[in-house]
Amino acid sequence: MELSLSRLRMLRELHRRGTITAAATALHYTASAVSQQLAQLERDVGTRLFERRGRRVQLTDLGVLLAEHAEEILASVERATQALEEAGETVAAKLTAGVWASVASGLLPDALTALARTHPGVEVRTRELAPEETAAAVRDGELDLSFVIDYSNYPMTWDKGLERAVIAVERVYAAVPAGAVPAASVMLSELAEHPWIVSPARSHFGQAARLACQSAGFEPRIDHEVEEQATAMAMVAAGLGVTLVTDLGLALRPPGVDIVALGDALTRTVSLAYRTTTARRAALPLVIEAVRTAAAQKGLGADAPVPVQPDSLGLA
Repeated sequence: MELSLSRLRMLRELHRRGTITAAATALHYTASAVSQQLAQLERDVGTRLFERRGRRVQLTDLGVLLAEHAEEILASVERATQALEEAGETVAAKLTAGVWASVASGLLPDALTALARTHPGVEVRTRELAPEETAAAVRDGELDLSFVIDYSNYPMTWDKGLERAVIAVERVYAAVPAGAVPAASVMLSELAEHPWIVSPARSHFGQAARLACQSAGFEPRIDHEVEEQATAMAMVAAGLGVTLVTDLGLALRPPGVDIVALGDALTRTVSLAYRTTTARRAALPLVIEAVRTAAAQKGLGADAPVPVQPDSLGLA
């Protein structure tokens, strides 16, 4: 009997998440593809691993037993990969990193170009996710590492099973229609009468923006909720409102948008999160150093401490 690692990974995700749809989403497959592969796994082992309960699939006792062994097998594969990387004369590794738009466009091109020049055996693949999802994907083994963020007024809750390295500290600015604010800096309270364009409240950026406005003494009138800084600034250019933007987002600014310093201090810390087991991989510090160097070249130092949220339990 031969067991496919990819099918064992699907079984593990089904055991963790409870439904084929959720497992498929986590693994970036279609639900039908996962269902077919799990059916093949059942044929491979020659015994029932699943049973239908209405529209749901539930693992049998043997299915649970194999899923538990799958955890050990996949962890062993990861350890073997690390051992092989460490045994080589040169570092050769493939890492998958979680990113979002501003780090993908603002940091990775320079970082990965430099890494390929100095360590051609290290290959970094990326997967774009919402910033709120990347740390959980690392914890669950879907990614090797991911970019994560903390705002000075809204630190993220942290999974103690993960480690992180600070990469950059960004300032936050007001992005306003050209000519709307003639001064070089502005207090948030001075923008209270403007319509706002912000990320949804479920996002870290959306929460940080709302809290900053509330601390300045007003509730922002939000006319438009959008996910990306580039989209928000395009709407600002059209005169539809004002928004907040970070250093890395400045590269996405279209014509017709003025960037104004905030008198209210607000910063964003960008870090790389990784599992404790991944920390032993020789390629990891090379990737961290390459991204840190790219950030430093843009004037975004990694010297500031990571904001701490007391009594944080688990991921948001």
